[in-house]
Amino acid sequence: MARTREFDVDVAVAAAMEAFRRHGYEGTSIRDLSEATGLGSGSIYAAFGSKEGLYLASLDLYRQRYATPLIDMLHSGNDAREVIREVFVAAVDEIARDGRHRACLIVSATVERARDDLQVAERLRSTTRSLESALFDVLAEGQLRGQIRSGRSASDLAAFLVTSLQGLRVMGGINPDRSTLMRSAEVALTCLD
Repeated sequence: MARTREFDVDVAVAAAMEAFRRHGYEGTSIRDLSEATGLGSGSIYAAFGSKEGLYLASLDLYRQRYATPLIDMLHSGNDAREVIREVFVAAVDEIARDGRHRACLIVSATVERARDDLQVAERLRSTTRSLESALFDVLAEGQLRGQIRSGRSASDLAAFLVTSLQGLRVMGGINPDRSTLMRSAEVALTCLD
């Protein structure tokens, strides 16, 4: 008879996610994951199949904790300019709060794993598409309402804003100074003028 799991999977994934954020995929060993989660390697393999299985679960949790709230903000129904600015401010605040302690898992996965791992690449594309789609909806509605000028396509603006958000995360890893990041965010937001 199989033993029942005696740990909280969500707690284990959250701990593993933080280990991957601090050290990357390659820099995080099974031993590191065991220490972070409090689980033996056998329990990790039994629950997730492999280190990569736990990494994929961590990417899913990261999306849920960090990307989905931004997407939800965009669906709030507020003025287009206002809500897009709120998303940028929220991202900058999160980057500044964290400092240099942990990387954006989406950015690090893109650099470290996406080229060689199709499952990682698909998760990253899905997350990016979701954010870009939500931005597109807000931008298109804002253009219809005259809140955002319609000289550029909503699709191009959405893609640029996603690129800008990810660029802020990269630069925040180098210099997490809030005022510096906000100046860059404000420049990016001029695309709405």
